[in-house]
Amino acid sequence: MAANTNVMEETYRRVKSILISQPKPERSPYYELEKKYDLQIDWRPFIHVEGVEVKEFRKQRIRPDEFTAVIFTAKNAIDHFFRICEDMRITMPQDTKYFCLTEAIANYLQKFIIYRKRKVSVGKRHIQDLSNALKKNKDEKFLLPCSNLGAKDVSSYLTEMELNWQDAMMYKTVSSDLSDLSDVTYDVLVFFSPLGITSLYENFPEFMQRDTRLAVFGSSTTKAVEEHGLNVNIRVQPPEVPSMTKALEIYLKQSNPDIS
Repeated sequence: MAANTNVMEETYRRVKSILISQPKPERSPYYELEKKYDLQIDWRPFIHVEGVEVKEFRKQRIRPDEFTAVIFTAKNAIDHFFRICEDMRITMPQDTKYFCLTEAIANYLQKFIIYRKRKVSVGKRHIQDLSNALKKNKDEKFLLPCSNLGAKDVSSYLTEMELNWQDAMMYKTVSSDLSDLSDVTYDVLVFFSPLGITSLYENFPEFMQRDTRLAVFGSSTTKAVEEHGLNVNIRVQPPEVPSMTKALEIYLKQSNPDIS
C-alpha cells in the first residue's frame, strides 16, 4: 500500500502553471479552469506558418492561371494562393472553379473572389464529401495549394479518382523561436500535434521531462512523445474524455483537490 500511495503522490503532484502550445484565443473554457483551480495558464504557439517566397515558388514551374480549378483545404491555403498570384501579377480567370473542404473555408474565399455558387463547391469536412462535384468536373485541371507537410489524404483521393491535378507548396509550417522560455518552467505542457514536439526539441535539444507533466491530443502526438522517451500524463480519450479541457480537469481534481 505504501508503494501505491507514493505512486499516487508522484502522479498527481500539484499543478500551478500550464503552457498551452497554441495562440491565445479570445474566449476559451481554459479560462474557467484557470480561475477554478487558481492556475497560471500561458499560451505560446510552438509552430507557425510562413509563406513561400515567389522566387522559391517559381522553382516549382507552376503558374496558377494555367489551372481551371483550385482545391482549398485550409484558410492558410487561400491566403497564400492569392498572395502568390498577386506577387506574380496573375489574375485568375472569372470562370475558375473552386472546391472547398468546409463551409468555413468557402466563406473565407469570399474575401478574394466574386462568389458565385455555380463555381464554388463545398464539402462538410473531408475530400470525399466533394466526390460528386469532382466527378462532374473530371475534365478540369486541378491545383492543390498546400504546405511543406502536403495534404496526403487529399492527394491520395485525387489520384484514386484519376483526376488531372498538381499540388503546389505555397506555405510552410515551421518551428517557432522559443529561446525566451529557456529559463522558464511549467508544471504542465499541452501539445496538440507532433510538430509541437518537434519544435520543443529543435528549441531545446537537451529537454528532460523531470517533474513536468505532458498533456497530449491525438494518437500521432502521443507517438511523437513516446518516441522521445517521454511520458504522457494527461490524454484526450474520446468519447469518455472528448476534449483537452476535460482531460485537464480530471487531472486537476486529483492534483489540486483542496481547490476543486
